[in-house]
Amino acid sequence: MKGLIKKDLYNLASYKTTLIIFVCFCVFGFATTESVSIIPILMCTIIGMISLSTFNYDASSKSDKFILSLPLTRKEIVLSKYVLAILSVFLGAILGFLFSILAVFCLNIIRPDHVISLNVQSLFISTMGGMFGISFIQSIQIPCVYKWGAEKGRIQMFLVIFAIILLIVVLSFWFMNMGISMDEKQIESFFHTYGIFLLLFLMIVMYTISYQISYRIFQKKDV
Repeated sequence: MKGLIKKDLYNLASYKTTLIIFVCFCVFGFATTESVSIIPILMCTIIGMISLSTFNYDASSKSDKFILSLPLTRKEIVLSKYVLAILSVFLGAILGFLFSILAVFCLNIIRPDHVISLNVQSLFISTMGGMFGISFIQSIQIPCVYKWGAEKGRIQMFLVIFAIILLIVVLSFWFMNMGISMDEKQIESFFHTYGIFLLLFLMIVMYTISYQISYRIFQKKDV
């Protein structure tokens, strides 16, 4: 399984230029909006989505037949994709968190007359939100790719996410009409108590269910 992960990492090496461009985009977006929370969210999203592009490489090179000829089980093949996906989420979170602190530090040096205050707690909450969001997308997309292929699976994933976003919007309007709202202090209080553990638990549940679905699909699939 380590060999499969290394193979995917070698394929992802071609995204170095894309990642550098994206980092520059983050710097520009932060400098114009001064919204520190946007950096870890975007970083988690882009690195998490890049990790899923390995399915495109496998589809274009038709490597599944060769991989299945190796002494590997289908369970290990599917598991390697999830290990890579989870690692990409944590990598994006760590880089986004550290890069946010560095960006604020550098910008405060460049513009000493306009100092930006850094709330580490809010930054951490944003990072956790970015991790949960991309984990949710990955949990939907990977089974879709195994079921319908790289291209059709992406379309199916967008349809599912669109339906979920529409549901969230409808529920938000319903909550507003009911007079139910949450401010920043309530969100911070939620994370102070059990919010972090709840999000981590939900991420584990999502990945576990997604993995089981993907494995069953791939197990029955003729390659």
